[in-house]
Amino acid sequence: HVDYSLKHTRQPKAKGRGHITMRYNNNHRTPLFILVATAALLVVAAAFSMGRATQPAYLSAPISTRTRSTGLAFRPIKPLCLQSQRRNVQSRVGVEMPKVGDQYEVNLDKPIGISFARGNDGRAYIIKLDPRKGNLDERMEVGDVMTEISASFGDDVWKAQNFGQIMYAIRTRVGGCYFKFEKRDGDMGFLEMDNSDLDFKKERRGGNYGAGTREVQMRNYITSKENERKRNEVFNTGLDDYKSGNYEDAIYKFEDVLGMEPPNYVGDNFARITPMYEVASYNIACCYSKMKNFDAGLEALNDALNCGFEDYEKVRTADGLKELRESEPEKFNKVLNRYDEPVFDPKLVEGFKNFFGMGKN
Repeated sequence: HVDYSLKHTRQPKAKGRGHITMRYNNNHRTPLFILVATAALLVVAAAFSMGRATQPAYLSAPISTRTRSTGLAFRPIKPLCLQSQRRNVQSRVGVEMPKVGDQYEVNLDKPIGISFARGNDGRAYIIKLDPRKGNLDERMEVGDVMTEISASFGDDVWKAQNFGQIMYAIRTRVGGCYFKFEKRDGDMGFLEMDNSDLDFKKERRGGNYGAGTREVQMRNYITSKENERKRNEVFNTGLDDYKSGNYEDAIYKFEDVLGMEPPNYVGDNFARITPMYEVASYNIACCYSKMKNFDAGLEALNDALNCGFEDYEKVRTADGLKELRESEPEKFNKVLNRYDEPVFDPKLVEGFKNFFGMGKN
């Protein structure tokens, strides 16, 4: 920083008492144009400071923090000039963000980059937004709850009250999907075991480790066991529906099982996904195969293999996927070989047979 202040020195007087004066040397007087230039620089600096002080908050904040409310992550951009910075901000904040409690409508083409979890009330909540996975809307935020969704086909709209039905509608919908969400400002309380647990965590953050710690831990343990029991019950009900030929109802149940996956799970083998999640994902693929909805079946099969289902022999031979294997053999093998590539390429083996005349009758 340039210091434009004049230097002050103490000049002694005859009586021994000093006073503050400004030293001016008549032999080295400051030229007038320097004083004028200094005054002009001070005026420009003051005007620039006032402009920065009155600048809108969204312009003075770092670019990397302006998209925090959207739930999306953007790489920070260093603007070349203030004007380019303003243009960049307008492109990101042009969409008006809904307030907490407001509902907003979204139309997205598949695939969508949203991951949902089943809340304690059975509804679908956003837990992850991944632009690499599919399409998103800037207004969506982790924690928002779905209130309406387009039906599997047609122009009907369903109330989003059943998690399994919601996932079924998304997977089987042809074309774009309509959603209505309620803004919750990132509230993740739907994953908490109970409201008293929230109050307990507030106490802990305040440094209060009271006598209720053990009681809360025991209550959470009992709640987790009860949730596990309910999940097993839903899974078994889905199996009964499948055996009875009620494949759509079975999908609802198995999707509920996926939505009830416990957060932060770590198995004995350090797996981050429960075995029940893997099996339920495979069962969903079998249901779509029986319903002859092959596109949804291939998508569900890919999801099952991607999450860790490794019984490839069952995938290749089980009756549950028979219709899918026979109707879409190339697509089926392409999905399966992505996770379990055969030791010998069938085309290569067939080529050897033809070359040596072994393939002739």
